[in-house]
Amino acid sequence: MRRRIAAIVLGATIVGACGGTAAPTASASQAAVAATATASASTPKPTPYAIKAATPTTSGAFLWAYLASDTGIFADNGIAADVKYIQSTEALTALISGQIDVSLGAGSDVLSAAVGGADLVIVAVPTPTYPFVFEVAPGITKASDLKGKKIGVASIGSSSDIATRVALKKLDLDPDKDVTIVAVGSAASRTAAAVSGAIQGAVSLVPDNLVLEDKGWKPLVNLADLGLPAVQNTVTVRRDFLTAHRDVVQRFVDAMVIAIARSKKDKTASFAALTKWSKLTDPRLIEATWTMSTKTYPALPYPKPELFADSISELSGKNPKVKGFDVSKILDDSFVKSAGDRGLDKR
Repeated sequence: MRRRIAAIVLGATIVGACGGTAAPTASASQAAVAATATASASTPKPTPYAIKAATPTTSGAFLWAYLASDTGIFADNGIAADVKYIQSTEALTALISGQIDVSLGAGSDVLSAAVGGADLVIVAVPTPTYPFVFEVAPGITKASDLKGKKIGVASIGSSSDIATRVALKKLDLDPDKDVTIVAVGSAASRTAAAVSGAIQGAVSLVPDNLVLEDKGWKPLVNLADLGLPAVQNTVTVRRDFLTAHRDVVQRFVDAMVIAIARSKKDKTASFAALTKWSKLTDPRLIEATWTMSTKTYPALPYPKPELFADSISELSGKNPKVKGFDVSKILDDSFVKSAGDRGLDKR
């Protein structure tokens, strides 16, 4: 009996010497779980900061903002976001005047404002390409048929104006001589003007292009498929706001990067957001909008000087000051870089 007990003790000693460990008791495991839960609970969430942000349209291009609002991504990052629709360039005007904190509008508008003296900073470009399709009225079958026709844009110098000029040049047409470009307002207004016959051509966002095609319009240039660099939609703040609230701007960008990643994986939440914010009910239009939006989103939406090439080229023709403007002065990529360094785009 003594020999048997000695053998058992010796065996236990050998196991310990070889690195073996005894299994934790139930109480030890429970204590570890409780300690982990306590540590997690003791990590405070940032105090919510109220942010007023504006989109210039209700298109699917802002799906990431809709998702961040609806699924708690903004809230999880300490942002109490109030996202509103303010038509076209009026969103930037609201930013400059201090009525809102963040504009999600076009970089071409920001560039024009900055050249004019507005102290603005672009911290991200979630849509770094043209999401438009250039559509033409029934009866127009080739580029030359557009000569003498009216082409609708939101406003002169807007992103739709610049995209229109790029599309016309792709068709070997001179935007200033071969056609008449008229300002008709928002994307919805362009669609209405097209349906009424007031214009015979326009760049159209998905799914508005499908609505037009159902009425006999046809695409001549799909700018989205070309993947041309552009500053279609940005995240822009006033420099004084950024200086005073760098942590808040970082939280906003963090939420954007997380929401972009989620938009590409969570169709259910994305479709629900498009139904709510973009007022889409037709499954075909929702699917097309989701596909286009997620296709144009980069995982990390860095603001880059080269994205402004078309804007500088087109705007400088009407304002010589644009040509010599150093666009890097209004860009700050540190917030997107920080989000990337922490792997937020992988969530």
